Amino acid sequence: MFIDSHCHLDRLDLSLYNNDLNNVINNALAHGVNEMLCVSVDLASYPAMLKTIESYDFIHASCGQHPLYQEEMVNPTVLEKYCRNSRVVAVGETGLDAFYAPETLEVQTQSFIEHVDVSTKVNKPLIIHTRDAREQTIDILKQGHADKVGGVLHCFTESYEMAKQAIDLGFYISISGIVTFKNAKELRETVRKLPLDRLLIETDSPYLAPVPHRGKENQPAFVKDVAEFIADLKQVSVEQLAEQTSKNFQDLFIK
Repeated sequence: MFIDSHCHLDRLDLSLYNNDLNNVINNALAHGVNEMLCVSVDLASYPAMLKTIESYDFIHASCGQHPLYQEEMVNPTVLEKYCRNSRVVAVGETGLDAFYAPETLEVQTQSFIEHVDVSTKVNKPLIIHTRDAREQTIDILKQGHADKVGGVLHCFTESYEMAKQAIDLGFYISISGIVTFKNAKELRETVRKLPLDRLLIETDSPYLAPVPHRGKENQPAFVKDVAEFIADLKQVSVEQLAEQTSKNFQDLFIK
């Protein structure tokens, strides 16, 4: 019924789940979450991440290097090779973060450009992380012809105007548990305006657990709470929201 469009299963603290990822997966399934996208944050950990999920055919993978993980320069040849794996449905996460690491923006920018280039070569959509770099993010997507492959601005917290620009490029907007936080009034107003046919839902687990799970480690089962909150915001049924966001996921990543 639900799809968690962005999670990091390889970064969960499995000691909280009797050291067994199956307990996390089974809890997600019990809450109606029947597909997940496990997202890469760097090339070094990608092979192990892929091995973690290899026995679950309903868990998809991405490959990329997060803008905050720039200890090593991205090797575009290796990135392209990894992204051609049939299990990989997207390139990323990649993007720009001027909020947490403005001092590495030059390196982030080069990495982002290389990811966009690889995405058009392998014909797979992009997963974008963007914080306080609205114009630069959109400019790089335009200059790299990212409209050819599309993608998603994940864990979106920026302006409606930026969301509209991304949607015009064929991108989707993914909303995490942040929308449930007390201080997320502006984001909630943005979500009310977003078209349902361009919306995705996610946990970004193990981070950003939604209300009523604040303070706990996040997990894919909690995407149901995100869905229920957004459905109420947009005054649609949870069933309608689940159906539409699942269709959007399939249209973007599975085709």
